[in-house]
Amino acid sequence: MTNSVSEVTSGIRSVLSVPFVYSLYQKIVFPRDKLIRDYIKPYAGQKVLDIGCGTGNIIEYLPEVEYLGIDASLEYVQKARHRFAHRGTFQHVGVKDLSLPGKKDFDIALAIGVLHHISDEEAFNLFCLAKSALKPGGRLIAVEPCYGEGQSFLARWIISKDRGQNIKDKPGYENLVNPYFKKVNYHVRHDLLRIPYTLVVIECFV
Repeated sequence: MTNSVSEVTSGIRSVLSVPFVYSLYQKIVFPRDKLIRDYIKPYAGQKVLDIGCGTGNIIEYLPEVEYLGIDASLEYVQKARHRFAHRGTFQHVGVKDLSLPGKKDFDIALAIGVLHHISDEEAFNLFCLAKSALKPGGRLIAVEPCYGEGQSFLARWIISKDRGQNIKDKPGYENLVNPYFKKVNYHVRHDLLRIPYTLVVIECFV
């Protein structure tokens, strides 16, 4: 998602607004295989909603699922359609404006690197969208940069340079997410990226 006041897009950070650069950076720095294997665990035939899909790179790691990606950046969506139109559907729309005619039939909702780009008030809209889209037993998987113990100085410094300006520690994400979901698991990982970095994987059950 790129339509938030909780984001810095000036200076060197503006480079990542270019779809090609963003896509290349994601592929080099953040391969999705560990995330898919350890947490998302999709299987063929499932329906997947990707909130803040960016340029759609994650679809390369998914089996044959029914995929809908949404993003507020038209440039990202155009790039995703150009590369992956044969694998999924992509919509240029923000969370507040999305209408899902077949509600509560998605198995998995993804929000990878979204929450730290938006305000807490906008996060409420994201959680409401996910809950309205997911079938009983469905899951929302959110992945966010995270401050915390056991983190190297370099990892903390790199995270501080992120475009998103709403990065939290684990208790901060708990305070944000827990009021909306009855069961939530948090997994802090230092090894999901190819650079020193800390991510929290937030697994919400409907």
